[in-house]
Amino acid sequence: MRLPAWALAQTDAVPLPVVAGMPSGVRMEFVTDADRIEMDCQLITTKMGDQPVVPVVFEIVADGKVVASHTAANFHIIHTPDPTRPDVTIIPGAAEHVVFGGLPGGSKHLEIWLPANAGIDIHSFMINDDAAVSAAPPDERRKWIHYGSSISHCMEAEHPMGVWPVIAAQRADVNLTNLGLGGQCHLDQFAARVIRDSDADIVSMKIGINVVNMDSMRDRAFLPALHGFIDTVREGKPDAPFIVMSPVFCPAHEDGYGPSLRGADGVYSRERPAFLGTGALNLTRIRGYVEKAVEQRRGSGDANIHYVNGLDLFGEDDRHDMPDLLHPNRAGYARMGSRFHEIAFTNGAFAV
Repeated sequence: MRLPAWALAQTDAVPLPVVAGMPSGVRMEFVTDADRIEMDCQLITTKMGDQPVVPVVFEIVADGKVVASHTAANFHIIHTPDPTRPDVTIIPGAAEHVVFGGLPGGSKHLEIWLPANAGIDIHSFMINDDAAVSAAPPDERRKWIHYGSSISHCMEAEHPMGVWPVIAAQRADVNLTNLGLGGQCHLDQFAARVIRDSDADIVSMKIGINVVNMDSMRDRAFLPALHGFIDTVREGKPDAPFIVMSPVFCPAHEDGYGPSLRGADGVYSRERPAFLGTGALNLTRIRGYVEKAVEQRRGSGDANIHYVNGLDLFGEDDRHDMPDLLHPNRAGYARMGSRFHEIAFTNGAFAV
């Protein structure tokens, strides 16, 4: 049978069916005794050069345990044939029929985690005819909202539960909303307002790499923009534990300025004349500014804001798990999730 409309609305985003632009950490949630679930959907993912498409994977969790997964074989592809050029080609693909069979018997709380690296348009959703379905119970866990770049989005993670904020959230048993916005983490006020107006209990952000990637700010603008973003968040979350993180390691931009350029071997930085470097940002300078901003705010009485150096999540010694010299791979994200859990939830600002 098809699920009723209320069941399709039990997601972290908006009622389904939906076209979700490259979601990360989005899931559908309900209680059912079904032993089989089917879904028809259209997926769209990305491909860079001759690199293989990262697997597009669904995972299903029953009462907190992953019990099944499905790797899609059909999807549209946004293909960038030459990483050094902005041209893209759309390669059309068929719709995908997703099947989760042999689910555990009896009534269970199911979470269907949608792919972290694909847009999705859900056309239909079905369970076996003799099954019952009801709304998921209220989630009483602490709510964590995180804001960041593609390195929080984690399109390279290969499965939804491999996204590093998801790994940390699962270990800490908190309810995550992941605002990882690939390429688009530029301290935009709309994102600050989303966090301000959310029901989050704890807040984190990781800022800097996209600002350098696109050379979108210089030092005159960056520090006031960071303070302005935090000001907006604090309007609605004045006392929430708030972790502000600086960028993880990126060899091209530790000392090299943006914008990022792509070559056959990965991301690199082009040297610029000294007069064009005045006020330009690299990751070393941004880490200093982020730490300074947090120190200023703590000095002004905000005892619940905390700085985390991104190099403590992923540093130069982890470079072997950064194949494009910008994004960690599956193993790198797994370490980041484990490290953040220890830094924030075990020994830090989010500990209880």
